[in-house]
Amino acid sequence: MVEAYAARRERLRAHCSASGADAALITRAANVRYLTGCAPCGATLLLTRERAVLALPEDLPPDDTGEHRLPDDPEVARLPVPEGTDTALAAAEAAARLRVRDLAVEEHDLTVSRHRRIAGLAEGVELTDLARAVEQLRVVKDEHEIADLRIAAEIADQALGELLESILVGRTERHLAMELERRMIDHGADQAAFPVSVGTGSHSGLEFHLPTDRRVEEGDFLTVVLGAQYRGYGVSTARTFVIGAAPAPWQVELHRLVFRAQRAAREALGPGVPQHAPDQAAREILQSGGYAESSLHPLGHGIGLEIREAPRLGPADMGKLDNRVPVTVGPGVHIPGKGGVRIEDTLVVRPLEEGGPELLTITTKELLAL
Repeated sequence: MVEAYAARRERLRAHCSASGADAALITRAANVRYLTGCAPCGATLLLTRERAVLALPEDLPPDDTGEHRLPDDPEVARLPVPEGTDTALAAAEAAARLRVRDLAVEEHDLTVSRHRRIAGLAEGVELTDLARAVEQLRVVKDEHEIADLRIAAEIADQALGELLESILVGRTERHLAMELERRMIDHGADQAAFPVSVGTGSHSGLEFHLPTDRRVEEGDFLTVVLGAQYRGYGVSTARTFVIGAAPAPWQVELHRLVFRAQRAAREALGPGVPQHAPDQAAREILQSGGYAESSLHPLGHGIGLEIREAPRLGPADMGKLDNRVPVTVGPGVHIPGKGGVRIEDTLVVRPLEEGGPELLTITTKELLAL
């Protein structure tokens, strides 16, 4: 992995050189991790043409195996920063000492106050905007990253599979969500990639539903949205089941419709495909069932060190997909007062000659009666 991080830093150096910057100041936690392997801990990376300096809080807990594990990379010098001092300010002072003239900073990650303080400490240094250069480098994943995503998906699938084998009737949404988070950690996840959502009955199929104390009842739809994070990389998956009895005809029809829409969107993925194509494929099927306006949100998005990354798969997105880009695909329908269905997977865009999109989350999408 040391070689992989070094190659990423070289790509960023090439970008900075092309834009006229001598160095870059990286403050966004996911970007620092992408370039160094340093887990989020308030660190800042100063990357010049000749060196990489990682400014770290000197009171960092001495944990060599957990969240605060630091990379063993001889090319990255460490700059201890006193407790209570902003590492970005320390890195800016280091840039001035190293005679950096043009320093690119992540303006989208800095407050106005923090930007002003950096400018004041980097005496003689002109600040420019790095914009989202690192985020763009992160879009296409290398095989190390995809391997971590595979493990994260396996953890999420395993936790969900175990839950489905337990008794669900009478338990609350909140309790089920907490149990899923615990199971993922037990199976090796860093943590849940995002707060687990469990919706039952009239809450099923809702986007961004926060679990409540509503109890699971027989005949309910049950929608679970979860994701595990492994070595910083997260996945997202959603499944909908029916509880305790054979599904009603309307449940079968709605689940079949969303399943078809999700499958059409997955099959539309591929290098060179317009970003809006998977969304369009799913919406056309939902429209055929009378649910054209069931969701105004994009069908999916990129995923990796952050749960929402570029690219976005929405109806107005005009870019094109690249090979080795992990994305989520998750259409859904919610009928107010009644419930609904949501089905989501994390996949990696691959060309047809490599077998097409690589499905990472493999828990069955059938309408099981639990």
